[in-house]
Amino acid sequence: MTEKALRLGTRRSKLAMAQSGHVAEAVSRVTGRPVELVEITTHGDVSREHLTQIGGTGVFVAALREALLRGEVDFAVHSLKDLPTQQADGLTLAAIPVREDPRDVLIAAGGAKLADLPRGARVGTGSPRRMAQLNAYARAHGLELETVPIRGNVDTRIGFVESGELDAVVLAAAGLNRIGRADEVTDFLPAETVLPAPGQGALAVECSAGDAELIAALSQLDDPHTRVAVTAERSLLAALEAGCSAPVGALAGLLGDGQIVKEMRLRGVVGTTDGSRVVQMSTTGPVPQTHEQAMALGRELAAEMLARGAAGLMGERAQ
Repeated sequence: MTEKALRLGTRRSKLAMAQSGHVAEAVSRVTGRPVELVEITTHGDVSREHLTQIGGTGVFVAALREALLRGEVDFAVHSLKDLPTQQADGLTLAAIPVREDPRDVLIAAGGAKLADLPRGARVGTGSPRRMAQLNAYARAHGLELETVPIRGNVDTRIGFVESGELDAVVLAAAGLNRIGRADEVTDFLPAETVLPAPGQGALAVECSAGDAELIAALSQLDDPHTRVAVTAERSLLAALEAGCSAPVGALAGLLGDGQIVKEMRLRGVVGTTDGSRVVQMSTTGPVPQTHEQAMALGRELAAEMLARGAAGLMGERAQ
């Protein structure tokens, strides 16, 4: 007799379905059980307002978490960067699989790179974090860019460039890789130019905190290096008291020679969306061995950034 299928809750977008499909295959391999996708519509999917107006934090997550708590699905897959830093009561983050490329990328008309965009180029993004850093880069390099707020799925955003409405759009490399459109990228933006969102490129697999058997199975997908890195990044975000739509970038990377990892470097940035004021700092320390050590690394860097005036650059801080 075939074991009952596990129900995986997912958003309906092409990207979410692709991400969840990858996780479903992996879960099926480790459990020997079939996995069926259960499509759930979230507030963030149906609202046409900009994310900063509808709350930003958690708009793509709440409906999935409610379905989990009601027992309508067994586990859910989120883009980690959409997940509020506060853990939901009754749920646990059972796995954070190996991270995809965390960088942001440019898709521009004529194959242009960021440095080659025409004077006055219109660059679309729905992210205050990207706007702040793109505008700061433009100021520092004598470029004239206009950042234009946009919403929509990957197809919609790339369509703005194809139609000539925009000169370029900025997207996450991970999403394009997952839906097989990485060949359309015209420029990979290094972290020195645009730091990604905390947790960007990583997925979060969440389930009921009371299901020990499922937690044990899902934990086989967990990547310890990815987990400590994103924990430090999200700790920075939480300590700045900022939501996931705030203009905050963070990236933790492991440093070492060859196969031996020796240290972790955490970089953080906060800026006004016009790019006129930016606080960018980094800290390097031993690779965290525990959740608490990773949290401490994020809090320490946040404290240094707040001492440099970061709080005043974020607009209203999340409560």
